[in-house]
Amino acid sequence: MTAETGRTATDSHAAPPRLILASASPRRLALLKQVGIEPDAVLAADVDETPRAAELPRDLARRLARDKAEAAMRAGRQSDGEEAGEGGFLLAADTVVAVGRRILPKAETPEQARSCLALLSGRSHRVFTAVALATPSGQIRERLVETRLRVKRLSHGEIAAYLASGEWRGKAGGYAIQGLAATFVLGLVGSYSAVVGLPLYETMCLLEGEGYPVRAGWNREATP
Repeated sequence: MTAETGRTATDSHAAPPRLILASASPRRLALLKQVGIEPDAVLAADVDETPRAAELPRDLARRLARDKAEAAMRAGRQSDGEEAGEGGFLLAADTVVAVGRRILPKAETPEQARSCLALLSGRSHRVFTAVALATPSGQIRERLVETRLRVKRLSHGEIAAYLASGEWRGKAGGYAIQGLAATFVLGLVGSYSAVVGLPLYETMCLLEGEGYPVRAGWNREATP
């Protein structure tokens, strides 16, 4: 039965619409699986993540999430002549760590990570995670989540030990809250999963609001 809104409806016998995750992040994939959602494909989006002049952290997160969704759609057209996720959904996200208006990089060198950790030490910062959902109709729905965190004052030994772990590599702000750096966080106001890389509540709301069966995989007791 088709909903009056015109969104795709599913019943217990219909195949669910396709869902493509436009991210190479294993953390975002793991978060989706955590809530019972298994994407049909992963299509990494390659975009320039350089902030624009005077661009605010929240605006950068929004722009990059949308850019990733659009880049993944273009990549899909080039690869098979069809829209990536045509007839289905395409999900992209981006996370930005900021102290005030200062945007911290995704640390690629020990020096970058050390600089980030020294800046975060003993103070509060914000993490902005934007989600962009391309729908079967070609529209893009968006959500932005802001989370505030406070980091303990880090000693030289703690920073050195964390750098030696290598966990910081490729992480926005030079740390991964789901790993060893959890021991540095004094408090968090907002969404933990958003800091990891994907705000689950907002993502589920976006998908469900557009007709995607977000709980279709929850029934583990159904007979084959």
